[in-house]
Amino acid sequence: MLNLDKITLYEDNHLIILDKPSGVLSQGDYTGDPNLFDLLKDHLKVKYQKPGNVYLALVNRLDRPVSGIILFGKTSKAAARLHKMMQDGSIQKNYLAICEGHPIKEQATLEHYLIKDEAKNKTRVYEEPRKDAKKCILHYKALANIHGHCLLEVELKTGRSHQIRAQLAHISCPVVGDTKYGKMHKGVESDLALHAYALDFEHPVSKEAIHIRCLPKSGKFWYEFRAFFNKLP
Repeated sequence: MLNLDKITLYEDNHLIILDKPSGVLSQGDYTGDPNLFDLLKDHLKVKYQKPGNVYLALVNRLDRPVSGIILFGKTSKAAARLHKMMQDGSIQKNYLAICEGHPIKEQATLEHYLIKDEAKNKTRVYEEPRKDAKKCILHYKALANIHGHCLLEVELKTGRSHQIRAQLAHISCPVVGDTKYGKMHKGVESDLALHAYALDFEHPVSKEAIHIRCLPKSGKFWYEFRAFFNKLP
């Protein structure tokens, strides 16, 4: 059973931030599997002995195999402001990714156009604009190389479905463990080596500067790169 208190990184009356484990759904889907949104809503109802409905809004969804920082609004006012901040880019989201091979440039900004294939739950990447495609932008910086793998710090400028996974695969550097866009490491681990490690924003109510950091805690590939985490801001 998931201990939600143990994975809580920050909480006040307006919002709550958790460290989502890999393999757990952010919100409900067709599988009907347990999801963090419903689990957290029930948890808050019991913890604070709420008699009626508990308000909760998911602000940044993470793909099921992705681990790390996930943000929820606890009031409609805070959630509305956070969603607006997410849309206008005033919430900074940084990830760690371990990819196959090494990108040509040590750091670069990738700008592509994505179309989500809902039937296959997969995103197609294009170099040029086309009908129904959404523009996506990320910036990456290579931090280290070990045994043919590269540790990247990735800053998302837009938040599209499967964006990091699809864009890195498009430049021939798929994320380790990504069976949808890359390849599986047999007998090593099934977890995706993609982790939301940093979140920076202005609190929607108090206007206080919020800086959340959360490093990966497990996995063979993360362990190999742990010595390089001290390079992170």
